[in-house]
Amino acid sequence: MITREILKKVRRIEIMTNRLVNEVMAGEYHSVFRGRGMEFDEVREYQPGDDVRLIDWNVTARTGWPHVKRFVEERELTVMLAVDASSSSQFGSRDKMKGETAAEICALLAFSAIKNNDRVGLMIFTDAVEKFIPPKKGSKHVLRVIRELLGFQPRSPRTDIPAALEHLNRVLKRKSVVFLVSDFLSGDLERPLSIANRRHDLIAIPLVDPRELDLPAVGFLELEDAETGQTILVDTRSGGFRREFSRRSHAEREDLAQLLRRLQIDAIHVTTGEDYVEPMIRLFRQRAKRF
Repeated sequence: MITREILKKVRRIEIMTNRLVNEVMAGEYHSVFRGRGMEFDEVREYQPGDDVRLIDWNVTARTGWPHVKRFVEERELTVMLAVDASSSSQFGSRDKMKGETAAEICALLAFSAIKNNDRVGLMIFTDAVEKFIPPKKGSKHVLRVIRELLGFQPRSPRTDIPAALEHLNRVLKRKSVVFLVSDFLSGDLERPLSIANRRHDLIAIPLVDPRELDLPAVGFLELEDAETGQTILVDTRSGGFRREFSRRSHAEREDLAQLLRRLQIDAIHVTTGEDYVEPMIRLFRQRAKRF
């Protein structure tokens, strides 16, 4: 259900992201995502200076006069936003939940895409694909995507990234740019990520909250796994416990970062409550140098 509060959030995000797109993002996005390459446009008569390698010998033989093939850049892209809506996305220790941060990031990417005449689609998943919006163009379509993200109520608390990627591989017939937004608290991801990255241009956006990395000393605290419901009572006054918690949490994030690097999957690492535009632009500029 789309409430008045959600509509206010949509409007706020629209204003904020439009400004960022116009002032910062549009050029960065266009310089990186250029389309699938060159596509055939027409055959025309040969002109002095044309590349002889482009001569269409069939048409030349039929007409008795040299003709060449003309190609143009295929600019249009399909951008898919694959967003994890499991219960862990509803955690946040600052002014925003991880889910709301994900919506803002997706809005920024979506508005950048439509400014470049690309299509944008949305897939919201938990341990199943719960919402799929086919790629389309236009600002009205993007606003619908943002409304769905902000107002979505998942049926399942769990997450299954491999199943979500398998679904995308089935429904996307052509190579697309896929932004996978999740905290990546899932099972073995190496094979599904590798397959998806071969079929598409996969970009991971791992989300983490500061309290998932480090705990303050606030006494006894009941920690609950948002996806399984399991709880544990811990004493955060214990320096040893806090250090071990921090060590394991940071090790898990580093393991994920190493996995993405090994699979040559670009990543934008985002911490809720912190700037996500700068790391996004930094990655885009790194990609622009490579391509």
